[in-house]
Amino acid sequence: MSVQLWTYILVGITFAIYIGIAIWSKASSTKDFYVAGGGVSPLANGMATAADWMSAASFISMAGIISFAGYDGSVYLMGWTGGYVLLALLLAPYLRKFGKFTVPDFIGDRYYSKTARIVAVICALIVSFTYVAGQMRGVGVVFSRFLEVDINTGVIIGMIIVLFYAVLGGMKGITYTQVAQYCVLIFAFMVPAIFISIQMTGNPIPQLGMGSTLNDGSGMYLLDKLNGLSTELGFSEYTSGTKSKTDVFAITLALMVGTAGLPHVIVRFFTVKRVRDARKSAGIALLLIAILYTAAPAVAVFARTNMLETVSNQPYASMPEWFKNWETTGLLQFDDKNGDEKIQYVANAQLNELKVDRDIMVLANPEIAKLPNWVIALVAAGGLAAALSTAAGLLLVISASVSHDLIKKIIFPKISEKGELWVARGAATCAVIIAGYFGINPPGFVAAVVALAFGLAAASFFPAIVLGIFYKKMNKEGAIGGMVVGISLMLFYMLKFKFGIFDGGKEAIAELSSEWWFGISPEGFGTVAMVVNFVVAIIILQFTPPPPNEVQEIVEDIRIPNGAGEAIDH
Repeated sequence: MSVQLWTYILVGITFAIYIGIAIWSKASSTKDFYVAGGGVSPLANGMATAADWMSAASFISMAGIISFAGYDGSVYLMGWTGGYVLLALLLAPYLRKFGKFTVPDFIGDRYYSKTARIVAVICALIVSFTYVAGQMRGVGVVFSRFLEVDINTGVIIGMIIVLFYAVLGGMKGITYTQVAQYCVLIFAFMVPAIFISIQMTGNPIPQLGMGSTLNDGSGMYLLDKLNGLSTELGFSEYTSGTKSKTDVFAITLALMVGTAGLPHVIVRFFTVKRVRDARKSAGIALLLIAILYTAAPAVAVFARTNMLETVSNQPYASMPEWFKNWETTGLLQFDDKNGDEKIQYVANAQLNELKVDRDIMVLANPEIAKLPNWVIALVAAGGLAAALSTAAGLLLVISASVSHDLIKKIIFPKISEKGELWVARGAATCAVIIAGYFGINPPGFVAAVVALAFGLAAASFFPAIVLGIFYKKMNKEGAIGGMVVGISLMLFYMLKFKFGIFDGGKEAIAELSSEWWFGISPEGFGTVAMVVNFVVAIIILQFTPPPPNEVQEIVEDIRIPNGAGEAIDH
C-alpha cells in the first residue's frame, strides 16, 4: 500500500479512538471539565502528563533543531527535561495541596486580589496562545505532506478534531485521550528510530547506536562521520558548540523555569485524588518522557547523516521520491543558482541552493532511510498525536481562565454550574479559532515558537508561584508588579528581536542579533525577565503592607509535608 493510504488508515483509526474516548468520557460537571473530577489514577495521569508535555515541539521539532544545531541544540534537552524535574519536585505537590483548578485561581486566592487574578488570566492567555500556535503549525506540517493537502487546510482539520474532544469531554475527555495519544506518539517515535539505528550501526537501541561504529565495515564512529560530512560542506563540527555560554545558560534556565510556570502542565496535578498521587504521577511521567528525550539526539544524528549523504552535490534529477514529495509542501526548496542542476547544500548562504525547514526532519527521516510505508505513516499519526494532545490541554487552560477565573470569580459570580460549563465550551471554541489563525500564520518553526511561550511563562508565572509558596510575606502589590513588568519586558524583547516590530520587520531580524541585550537571544531572555520580576516584586514588597495573617497561615499549611496525603485522604 502507498504511504498516503497507510496514513489515512492509521490516522483514521487513531482519530476514531480519540473521538470515541471523548464521547465515552463526556464531562457532566465543571469539576469534570476542569480537573477530570479529581479522580484520575497516578498511572493514567502520568501517561496523560507525558503526552501533554511532549508536544509537537518535542516530537517534530526538537530533533529537527538538534540535527541542524548539533551540540547547541542540547539546550532544549537540558531545559525541558530539567524543567519538568523542577516542576515535579518543587511546585506540583504544594499546588496540589492548595487545591485550585487553575494557576490564575492559585494566584488570585494566594494574593487575595481580583487584580492579581486578572493579570494572571491575561498572562495565561498570552502564554497558552503562543504555545498553541506551535502545535497547530505542527498539525499543518503533518497534514500537508502525508494527506497531501496544503498547510492551512491541515490546520483547519486539526482544529475540528481537537475542538470536538476538548469541548465535549473537557479535562476528563482530554486526560483519557492523552493516555491513548502517549501510546501512539511514543510507538511512532521509537519504531523508526530502532529501525534506522539497526540499519546504520547494527545496534537496536538508538540511544547507544548514536555513539556506535557504522556497520559498513569501516570501523568509523557515526558521530565522526557526521562531523566529517559537516565540515566538508562548511558547517561547524556537529559535536562542537558555537553559541556563547551566556546564551546557552539563559536559554536552558528560561526553558526550565518556564516549564515550572506552564499552566497546562500544572493543572494536570489537580486531576488526582491526593498529594502523594501527584508525586507518583510526576515520577511516572518523567520516566515516560525520558524514553523520547533520550532518543531525540539519536534521531537527529540519523536524520542529519542520511540527508547530507542523500542530497549534497547530487544531481537534482536523481533525487528520490521523498525529496519531490516534501518539495510540493514548500518546506523543502531547491534554487539552482549556478545552473549546473546539482544541489549545492553548503554553509555559505550565497552559494547554498537548498532550503530545509527544520520541522520536516523527524517526519522525513523514515522516508530518507527507505523504511516501509507503514512506518512512514505511523510517524505522521505520532506527530498528530503529540500536537493534538498538547493543543487540547492548552485550549482547556484558555477556556478555564475565561470561564472560571474571569466570568465565575470576577464578572458574574452567581452563574450556575451549567451556565459556567456552557461558557467554558464557548471559550474553548473561540480559542480553537484563534489558535487556528496562529497555526496558519506562525511566527516561526514549531520549537522556536514554543520556546518563546516558555520564556513568557518564566517571566510572568514562575516568580509569583515560587514566592507564593515559599515566602509567606509576599504580598499582592509585589506579585502584581512583578508579573506586569516581567511579561511586558519579555513581550517587548520578543517583538523587537524575534519579529523586528520596531526595527524594519522580519527582514531586519538577522542584523538585530548583534544588538541582543547581554548577548542573549529572544528564546533565552525569559531568564532576564524572570530575574527582573523577582527584583521588582521584592522592592515593591518593602514599601507596601504585608499580606493578611490568614493568607500567611494558608502558606504555612501548604508547605507542611508530613501527613499531607493522609490529611486529604480522610
